[in-house]
Amino acid sequence: MKDQQELDLYVDGASRGNPGKAGIGIVIKDREGRKVVEKGRYIGETTNNVAEYSALISGIQEVLRLGTKKVRIFSDSQLLVRQLKGEYRVRKAHLQRLHSRVSRLLQGLEGYDIIYIPREENKEADRLANKAIDRLAR
Repeated sequence: MKDQQELDLYVDGASRGNPGKAGIGIVIKDREGRKVVEKGRYIGETTNNVAEYSALISGIQEVLRLGTKKVRIFSDSQLLVRQLKGEYRVRKAHLQRLHSRVSRLLQGLEGYDIIYIPREENKEADRLANKAIDRLAR
């Protein structure tokens, strides 16, 4: 499915322990709500914030691969959303690197919006992140 003009990207990172075994989940939908991509991946041992950023990086890469021009990004991480909107400073060096990577990836789009949603509205991405941990963290 190439050249999707506008998509919705739902991202979530999960870590059991902080740091602990971690996974990411991404769900990409077209504007009619049909799933275009659904992925979960185990990312090893890391913090929840790194998992959240990793999910976003993976999701944006997937959106760009699809040829998308505009995306609405949904996350239940207030920290991630507020840092990307410039409302919170990114103080930790390892998160600054991830934040910079996200910013560079977003430059490949014509437009985007990042939106905080409650955890209940991000169940699909959360399920994929946790399923990845369950499957590969044994």
